[in-house]
Amino acid sequence: MSPNIIFIMSDDHAAAAISAYDGRINQTPHLDRLAKEGVRFDNCFCTNSICTPSRAVILTGLYSHLNGVKTLADKIDGTQPNVAKMLQAAGYQTAIVGKWHLGHGGVHDPTGFDYWNVLPNQGEYFDPPMIEMGEKKVFPGYATDIITDEALRWLSGRDRSRPFYLMVHHKAPHRPWEPDEKHAHLYDDTTIPEPETFNDDYRNRAAAAAAARMRIDRDLKPQDLKQPVPEGLDPQQEKSWKYQRYIKDYLRCVASIDDNVGRLLDYVDQEGLRDNTVVIYTSDQGFFLGDHGWFDKRFMYEESLRMPFLVRYPSEVAPGTVVDAMALNVDFAPTFLDFAGAAIPSTMQGSSLRPLMQGKTPDSWQTSMYYRYWMHMDRVHGVYAHYGVRTLRYKLIYYYAQALGTSGSTDDPKPPEWELFDLEKDPFEMRNVFDDPSYAEVVVELQRELQRLKDKVQDPE
Repeated sequence: MSPNIIFIMSDDHAAAAISAYDGRINQTPHLDRLAKEGVRFDNCFCTNSICTPSRAVILTGLYSHLNGVKTLADKIDGTQPNVAKMLQAAGYQTAIVGKWHLGHGGVHDPTGFDYWNVLPNQGEYFDPPMIEMGEKKVFPGYATDIITDEALRWLSGRDRSRPFYLMVHHKAPHRPWEPDEKHAHLYDDTTIPEPETFNDDYRNRAAAAAAARMRIDRDLKPQDLKQPVPEGLDPQQEKSWKYQRYIKDYLRCVASIDDNVGRLLDYVDQEGLRDNTVVIYTSDQGFFLGDHGWFDKRFMYEESLRMPFLVRYPSEVAPGTVVDAMALNVDFAPTFLDFAGAAIPSTMQGSSLRPLMQGKTPDSWQTSMYYRYWMHMDRVHGVYAHYGVRTLRYKLIYYYAQALGTSGSTDDPKPPEWELFDLEKDPFEMRNVFDDPSYAEVVVELQRELQRLKDKVQDPE
């Protein structure tokens, strides 16, 4: 029988907050089980670092401009093909439980799933309303536990004669980072180390970096901090205090996810499904954990661009495998289909990651990737619209800084700018070398590669 597939995805979980990725700030023993017993991808990237578009890319295997979901304000057209429908056609029973965030009602409801039970919009941490097969219900308890409970309930009642495809989508650790009682005092006696770029002053970069409204020192809200700022702190002390409030609640939410991933792994193992079940853990994008003095995502900078991607499949993947080759979220749908033995449509824009998991990197494998963030100056975070190319060494970003009629954007054009980073010499992306004469040839080559990728993914100017 074709393998079962369990796809677990959290919201805004940076790889740096997983100890399998040498994270310095927390321990995630159950997620680490996936890495130890399977494969860890070290260079997995999203093509549009924001929740709704990334989810649409994963479902359709298409970039944002082709699946119709460019910004948070867009909803998916459920009549279009998606990987769940294709797996259904291949004989799989399919289900999704948890965060959907692609619209709901009519054509925007999940399609391709035999069973669905999803959070409306962003969802609540406590006593969340959920929409189960079109009917709204309130589920008492903590969202991360409930999503796992409902996933396990569906698994227990499945047709055991057929393979299954289950998407388990956690709300956590999305803002405003509300931990459950079990983890509420985790890290109370610990000081979480601040990242090296915590006091970034945004010099030597495009204006977009300084303009963004997601700074730890000034842009966190009372509902994020959950208690008043102590009196008598100087500005640096206040910034550090706010960081500790933010990052500890974030990590407490991650701890609950880790526990619940353990529950799912235990079920798979105890049911005798281990050898024939592909278990995947990822996040919809990366996140700034105080890096550059920020929270949130959106930028093409590494912390926002990079996704965790862990896979356990004992029948095929050697324990402790590490893949350095470039992987993208547009590759996920073809990977699911490949595992299922189903045809991968030529219209899909990604490639199966399965050979990489087997230790085989095709000669033609991608060594560069295209990124585009469309939601120009949304009213909360104010990040400029941009696109760019990342290669194994360099990153070129073009801030075209216009709304171009996209939903949720602000029609307030800014002067266009370029950024170039040499990731080998400047891994934290602190110095824009676009105008450095010694990089003139690199600029020309990368601009040529950027245009090649735009043509390849069919994203014209």
